[in-house]
Amino acid sequence: MPRESLNMPSRAIATHLHKTSLFSDLSEQELLALVDIAVSRTFQAGDELFQEGDDCDGMYVIVSGSVRLYKVAASGREQVLSIEGPGDAVAELPVFDGGPYPVSARAMTEAKVVFLGSQKLRQLCLVQPALALKVLKVVGRRLRKLVTLIEELSFTTVRHRLIGFLLKRAQHNRQGNVADFALPESHQEIASQIGTVRELVSRNLSRLCAEGLIHLDGKHCSIPNLDVLCEEHEVEE
Repeated sequence: MPRESLNMPSRAIATHLHKTSLFSDLSEQELLALVDIAVSRTFQAGDELFQEGDDCDGMYVIVSGSVRLYKVAASGREQVLSIEGPGDAVAELPVFDGGPYPVSARAMTEAKVVFLGSQKLRQLCLVQPALALKVLKVVGRRLRKLVTLIEELSFTTVRHRLIGFLLKRAQHNRQGNVADFALPESHQEIASQIGTVRELVSRNLSRLCAEGLIHLDGKHCSIPNLDVLCEEHEVEE
């Protein structure tokens, strides 16, 4: 269960809201109107912000920490749709379409958020139509991102998605054509993020190691030649 954090100053809430792509184009007056309906909350690691199918009582803007958005199949298999961090908005779509939460959300670390209630936010948009149009623009971008995810799951191989996952991790940990980085996720967690099962992640990681494309040492991964791995990624498309 979240803790209410009533001590976050209004100016700080306005700053955090303005940092999100959802509200970055708002005027100062529009931001202040949002602050009036905002509540700050804190979730501990493992806490559920909401579950798929729950009535949508509002959306969240992440101030600190990370939140996993996921769906669970009837078999119990979990598919991670995205991992959101500071500056990201979560669950804006059901706020406006009136439906239930389409996914579940769980705090991966302690997460501080700003909560905006559905009813109050919709009422505010009726009073300030310009705000609604700005929000709709960003919601459209998120929809395009989800369409891209569907395309990747439908038309690419597990090997392609796994290499893409590793290359993304390598982006901020490269030195020239070499990369070294921590890989703290379990094979099951990686599988959830790239839309497959643990066994296929394990098998493909072993193959990449055998081919010399990557080296694994416990929770550490190194890529000896990024150019070669990028070429392999393109071949797998």
